[in-house]
Amino acid sequence: MGVFGKGVARICAVVAAQSASEFSAQVRAALRETPTVELRLDWLANDGERRKALDWLRGFGSRKAVFLATCRRRTGGGEFAGTADQELFWLRQAKEAGCTWCDLEVETLRELPGKSVEGYNLPRKVLLSIHDFRRTPSLPARLKIAPRNGVDAVKVAAMSRNLSDSIRVLRLARGTRNVVAVPMGEIGLPTRVLALRHGSALLYAPVAAATAPGQVGLHDLKQLYRAHKLTPRTRVYGVIGNPIGHSLSPLLHNTGYVAARKDAVFLPFLVDNLPEYLKVIRDFDVAGFCVTIPHKQKIFDYLDECESLAEKIGAVNTVTVGRDGKLTGSNTDYLGILHSLEGKIRLRGSRIVIVGAGGAARAAAFAVAQAGAEVLICARREAMAKRLARAVQGSVLNRGALRKNKFDAIVNSTPVGMYPHPESAPLEATELNCKLVMDLIYRPMKTKLLRMAASRGIPTVSGVEMFLAQGIAQWELWMRSPAPKAAMRRAILKALRIDETTKR
Repeated sequence: MGVFGKGVARICAVVAAQSASEFSAQVRAALRETPTVELRLDWLANDGERRKALDWLRGFGSRKAVFLATCRRRTGGGEFAGTADQELFWLRQAKEAGCTWCDLEVETLRELPGKSVEGYNLPRKVLLSIHDFRRTPSLPARLKIAPRNGVDAVKVAAMSRNLSDSIRVLRLARGTRNVVAVPMGEIGLPTRVLALRHGSALLYAPVAAATAPGQVGLHDLKQLYRAHKLTPRTRVYGVIGNPIGHSLSPLLHNTGYVAARKDAVFLPFLVDNLPEYLKVIRDFDVAGFCVTIPHKQKIFDYLDECESLAEKIGAVNTVTVGRDGKLTGSNTDYLGILHSLEGKIRLRGSRIVIVGAGGAARAAAFAVAQAGAEVLICARREAMAKRLARAVQGSVLNRGALRKNKFDAIVNSTPVGMYPHPESAPLEATELNCKLVMDLIYRPMKTKLLRMAASRGIPTVSGVEMFLAQGIAQWELWMRSPAPKAAMRRAILKALRIDETTKR
């Protein structure tokens, strides 16, 4: 048991509001998920709102809740413009309102006589916080808490520039009971989710607005990632790519784990440096990962084994990590293509244009070629187009030929039209002379390309169908059991509908 308690109590909801009314609403929402709540008093608009918020808290009361007050000054990365004495004043007021813990930044501690909080009548327990929003500094192997300054626990929050930085921060908590480790930034997101698993005394999650880079919302942290239930026995999977924030793979896989009661978690890894990621996967205990742009072909150089079809395709979207650390590559994208087109078009004998020549294009070309279709590759990079055409015994199609000829289907395998540029399209409406248009992009579900096709009366297939099919194939490969397909499909479609509604 850590200094803050055990189990779900170690997930700390972060209340950050500008008004007292919103403050109270967030506190109530937080307590529906966890009894441990940080109150960011520095986020409140002014002293009047701080006073009203604490007056409400004093009257609210909650025997089961553990409130941690924070009034972080701007010198420590917070929003409070006051002095150290004014910060201490509000922390004393928080104590009177029922807060048993407070967070005091190291910058304030250094200004106090004797560098100690003794005699300041602060909340009973003090968490000393050290923030670096620019980088991960040099860190000791272990942190020692000096009892003489009245501090009960230490929090280290540092910006991760790479995954190795995240691991260094996380290691501070191993074998301790009073250290909070917080790797910040999108790169640090996976380690934030795994923080409790690796010994951190607390894991922060915002109720509403994020208060630090890379935070995961409270509801997702508990319900989707189940961070409070992860143990050393939990199998870790993920998706690597750059960018990665748009990926719905974590939602797809984690929904499946929850529905099927699997002790596993799926995390998004922002990976620019592939060799660096492969060096640290043992620290994360990664058992498998999906591969997306720009690593689907680069990953070949690091595999120990590769399934024959993936080798023929020349692109890998799935890697399984053996207990001995060996990496085995496979490709489920081609299954996604086939399952998406089944029943929509007769593939044998059809003429299908593949737009693009990258990793996704190779999977699409091999899938339809093996099903008996004639494949035509239309891509900006002529050399890549020729290589792919030779590999599938197809031919290269000049873009100008799209307006002059008719085809059975056109499949877009490029990222043109994907968020954050949904108003782009790889082709023009007059080039869609076919019976079917499929776009491998799934976000948005209805790309500009598909909308153009529909306006001309051409049937369309959204990339969401491929995404679901290939992801379910990955899930079943790793779990070695049937996937809860209906639950996974519902979750993805719901998320995409919400996503498109908010972006209108």
